[in-house]
Amino acid sequence: MNEQDDQLTSNKKAIVNHDEAFKKLLQTFFKEFIELFFPGLDPLLDHTQTRFLMQELLVDIVGEESRSLDLLLETRYKALDAYVLVHFEPQSYKDTDFHERMFIYFSRLFERHRKEHKLIIPIAIFTADEAKDEPDTVSMAIPEHDILRFQFLKVELRSKNWRTFIESDNPVAAALLAKMGYNKRERRDVRLAYLRMILRLRKKLDDARLALIMSVADLYFKPDKEEEEAILRELQRQFPEEGKLIMELMPAWKRWGYEEGIEEGIEKGIEKGIEKGREEIIRKLLDKGFSPEKVAETIDISVEEIRKLIQQ
Repeated sequence: MNEQDDQLTSNKKAIVNHDEAFKKLLQTFFKEFIELFFPGLDPLLDHTQTRFLMQELLVDIVGEESRSLDLLLETRYKALDAYVLVHFEPQSYKDTDFHERMFIYFSRLFERHRKEHKLIIPIAIFTADEAKDEPDTVSMAIPEHDILRFQFLKVELRSKNWRTFIESDNPVAAALLAKMGYNKRERRDVRLAYLRMILRLRKKLDDARLALIMSVADLYFKPDKEEEEAILRELQRQFPEEGKLIMELMPAWKRWGYEEGIEEGIEKGIEKGIEKGREEIIRKLLDKGFSPEKVAETIDISVEEIRKLIQQ
């Protein structure tokens, strides 16, 4: 395999990892996602009646390609007093034919489910850096007559101003903050704002859901070690106790070995605090029924480490 093939394989793996993480985020925080980005739609849905459906394999019009929908769920639409489908499609790369693909998915869903569901709501989430003013409509017409007009709902994260969301206690806003629109000068401010959001959410969410948010956020923010150390010092100064708790959870900081202490000036005993905090999180996730593999994937450590902890 040559270097170009290696890069292609790496890019495909990154896309798969991103899509899987995003799918977990939507499955866990569907209501919060709708509240954040579609506040007009939120009160129309009965979230107590939401259930996620198995992946559907859809075949395109000419039958040459099959593809599984990323995420499909059923929920109750209050005005119709009926169950409807919501189709989510995260898009992490540029695709000039994406809007047509969304129509094909919609038409296949309509063909299969039109008798059981009175409404299908297609939603696309664009996470690519270059995604802006993406086409969201497929239309056909002749003079004085519209043959077709299909339009899906969309969220373009880079078009969102990050400052709009920093006072929010919505976990989806925290997970996606680093993917929103900001310039290089604002990078450090974005990171600090995100960490403050995590401090607030820590009081409202269990460890598993908090770890999920932080893992998704790490997909979008590529930390620089020196920069992170400066942010950590500032966080410790502003929020001494909370700063320690954040450090115990941060996937990137764990990868850099912060459990061994990062530099002089950080309080003594931090290694034990981090190790203890990590063990507590692992045990809580296992007690909630998570498999060792799922725990390893969620908080970014090896399965071997988890199995050693179980045997202790």
